[in-house]
Amino acid sequence: MKPIWIIDDDQSIRWVLEKALGRENLVSRSFSNARDVLAALETESPQVLISDIRMPGGSGLDLLQQIKTKYPTLTVIIMTAYSDLDSAVAAFQGGAFEYLAKPFDIGKAVELIRRALEESLREQVVDEHMTDTPEIFGQAPAMQDVFRAIGRLSQSNVTVLITGESGSGKELVARALHKHSPRSEGPFIAINTAAIPKDLLESELFGHERGAFTGAQTMRRGRFEQAEGGTLFLDEIGDMPFDLQTRLLRVLSDGHFYRVGGHSPLKANVRVIAATHQNLEARVRDGLFREDLFHRLDVIRLRLPPLRERREDIPILVRHFMQTSARELGMESKRVSEPAMAAIGNLPFPGNVRQLESLCHWLTVMAPAQTIDVKDLPDDLAAGKSLGEATAAQFGDGEVRPTAAAASAAAPEAAAPHVGASWEQVLGAEAKQMLEASQPEVFDALLKRFERSVITAALECTRGRRVEAAERLGIGRNTITRKLQELDID
Repeated sequence: MKPIWIIDDDQSIRWVLEKALGRENLVSRSFSNARDVLAALETESPQVLISDIRMPGGSGLDLLQQIKTKYPTLTVIIMTAYSDLDSAVAAFQGGAFEYLAKPFDIGKAVELIRRALEESLREQVVDEHMTDTPEIFGQAPAMQDVFRAIGRLSQSNVTVLITGESGSGKELVARALHKHSPRSEGPFIAINTAAIPKDLLESELFGHERGAFTGAQTMRRGRFEQAEGGTLFLDEIGDMPFDLQTRLLRVLSDGHFYRVGGHSPLKANVRVIAATHQNLEARVRDGLFREDLFHRLDVIRLRLPPLRERREDIPILVRHFMQTSARELGMESKRVSEPAMAAIGNLPFPGNVRQLESLCHWLTVMAPAQTIDVKDLPDDLAAGKSLGEATAAQFGDGEVRPTAAAASAAAPEAAAPHVGASWEQVLGAEAKQMLEASQPEVFDALLKRFERSVITAALECTRGRRVEAAERLGIGRNTITRKLQELDID
């Protein structure tokens, strides 16, 4: 995470904030004037910027205006004296995340900065460059058709609808369309419309004004504003609520929208790429999807083939994913034997490329030798199960243990705890078993499993309502959103 920048001509204010953030293990950097900040922004950027309003050599509001012009996604907190509250209103109008009134309580200041950090991490926009865009591989004729379509659309801003099964790589195609388009220098913003509760999706897409609803403490830009000048990718568009389809249709029709609670229309300079695994024509017939919106989206349609229709690409993908997994884990890349590669090539892969990638990552961690053979593959994958189901069947539901070959090499005393043991004892025994099997990054692996179990249980209790689940767990809404993404919880 990048450092937090503090801008104030008062050295004592800078010192207090530096010490408070240091106690929270947060890295900070201080400036005494706006001029030095603007110079530093030419070569680096902060995660959050905290600026005073009244400073010699340039006010905080002027600095805010310049920052939002050149770095619109940067989260900014404005510090102000109580006599400057009119300026605080101007700060909100200029796009500040929140204001901090002086004199402030240091605990509340740190809490506010943490909220700003969560917002910044959640809304962080990563510029798309050739070097960091995931590659799309494929020699199969069906994939060559996709590549040719991307090439033909390279100089176009036309709306595209990508269809294909889950895990087939629809977002990769959307990113490629963006990277090779005239908007490549703009942001690429992706949102899964099926993963966000209906009551929050409107605000996620269009933003909201301060006070628009309970909990709307600040003005917030939606995904359309974040994607200004670039591309907005709407994944799983077929699951969008019907009433929101009307609002999306209006944006696609005339290019204008309103924030939730807003009264001034905003112009959207955004290219929309949508994707779905569903049959939209059938959903139109069933009255679940607007026909006029379907025709607005279905200007150019790209069908992405499932992995079973491009089996000749599996060896290329396997080698790529094995190398990528090894690099991420700091390990030597393992080799897949010809019999194992043939066996993988015959698997049904209902989860498509995403499932194949997960299998390669699993093999990198769990296969006992540098050469992977058929016996190292999860037994039940051939039955058409997902990797999670297959490994659960092989090792027990919820358990992550070595293959039989690796288990035989482990110490014989690494036995499971007796029946009736507490979960702490079970956890300790699992950690001991993983350590004795020399598995890498045991702490991170167990921590992720713990977080996944707790968050999944909370979502089951709240029937998928994330905000309520976060409240019950005692964590923030932004935190649970980030954890769902990090842990790949659907």
